[in-house]
Amino acid sequence: MTTPTLTQVSAHPDDRFAIGFAPLSLDEVYQLADAPGNGAVVIMSGTVRDRTDGQAVEYLEYQAYEPMAMRVFAAIGLEIRQQWTEANRIVIYHRVGKLKIGEISVLVAVGCPHRGEAFEACKYAIDTLKHQAPIWKKEWYHNVNGQISSTWVSIGACEVDDSHSTLC
Repeated sequence: MTTPTLTQVSAHPDDRFAIGFAPLSLDEVYQLADAPGNGAVVIMSGTVRDRTDGQAVEYLEYQAYEPMAMRVFAAIGLEIRQQWTEANRIVIYHRVGKLKIGEISVLVAVGCPHRGEAFEACKYAIDTLKHQAPIWKKEWYHNVNGQISSTWVSIGACEVDDSHSTLC
């Protein structure tokens, strides 16, 4: 693995779950999720955006209760393997620490023989992670007076609308 600062736990030998300070690599996660039996690898990349609720974001800070978050990631992997039995590889990586605008905060990848199940499993993974993993972000932004302020936001505080889509 090219990012040794990440802590890894795997419930299935082909899956990879990690939390760390190092920047995340789309190429690395794609390679970890790819397998000869795959017809599709779907990757969801969460990035730090420059605005939240109309406020200019300066940067984010992520914190996690890592032992529990890693257990949640492993449980998500097991649930995916039970529901989408042809899933070949599952990768969930999340950053902690200070992240600048445009940096990747989370990568979820699922490799499957068919694209439909890969999309569904990937969506399930990120939605479940956002609601169950003990990961928090602190948003640093310019307030209405132009001063820098901050607010802690639990990722699990995301809402689900009537179509079961996560709104964050």
